[in-house]
Amino acid sequence: MREAGFATAVGLMMRTMPYALVRFGVLLCISIVTLVWGILAFGGWGLLAAKVHPGVGFGWFFFLCMIYGYVWTIVVRYFLYLLKCGHIAVLTELITSGQIGNGNEGMFAYGKRIVKSRFGEASVLFVVDRLVSGVVRAFNRTLDFVASLLPIPGLSSVVSFANSVIYAATTYIDETIFSYGLARQETNPWASAKDGLIYYAQNSKEILKTGVYAVILDKVLTFFVWVVMLAPAFVISWFMPRAMVGVGFWFVVVFAALLASNVRAAFIKPIFLIMTMTKFHLQVQNQPINQEWDERLGRVSGKFRELDEKMRSYRRDPIPVPAAV
Repeated sequence: MREAGFATAVGLMMRTMPYALVRFGVLLCISIVTLVWGILAFGGWGLLAAKVHPGVGFGWFFFLCMIYGYVWTIVVRYFLYLLKCGHIAVLTELITSGQIGNGNEGMFAYGKRIVKSRFGEASVLFVVDRLVSGVVRAFNRTLDFVASLLPIPGLSSVVSFANSVIYAATTYIDETIFSYGLARQETNPWASAKDGLIYYAQNSKEILKTGVYAVILDKVLTFFVWVVMLAPAFVISWFMPRAMVGVGFWFVVVFAALLASNVRAAFIKPIFLIMTMTKFHLQVQNQPINQEWDERLGRVSGKFRELDEKMRSYRRDPIPVPAAV
């Protein structure tokens, strides 16, 4: 890839559409289950509180909350995270080589194989992601160039808003650094994360410009999608019984919000992630690492020092990689 624009990102998104469709399907099922859970939890709470005892109603609600929280944290969130990692692996391959596994392997098989062979255990992925996110937040608090990006000086409120947008733009940085580690084929995930953070610090201004543009466009497109999703929600509410008209309005709003959220997570956010990823890869290509940033990041973030320690102590036996089908 030689460009990091919106059109390039849309093109890559289209090439990896199966990942987006699977994610959308999973999220849609989760939304439906959540709606059913909400009816059972709150409805059961009110019914049991009125017919039996308020404590019994609350106990029912608390019990269902525990079950839902466990399933979401242990099963759903874990699966979605691994699905995202596989998608990033495929995108990284397309960005760096233009094809997936020399053209003889499906994208789902490739994504699963690469993530497993590079990291071995998903627990490592979670810890690396947590540390990278912490370092990025700590580093961004030291940025002093935000005001220079604004055309009108002296507006502190505008600068404050710009800072909040900058922080929102870092949503894609940890995933981008994960992509960098895959691109360099590093078997030590801590080492690639450390180098990726240094590269981000060296190129933060250019990378965050793309991130800010992505955040603003994300908000605009999300609002547009929500408005569009109101149409099918109103159609559904039209066929609801008249006795439920009062509930129908809130059903429309909630249903539209869930659909818009699912569309955003499955189709819109990956586009802006790709924009940030391609910008990062183009910026660091053939660029030497400035070791001064190693010391600077170590001074501003304890998590960076922790990451450095894990890098030095990391040992793992090589995992046999199955031959591509």
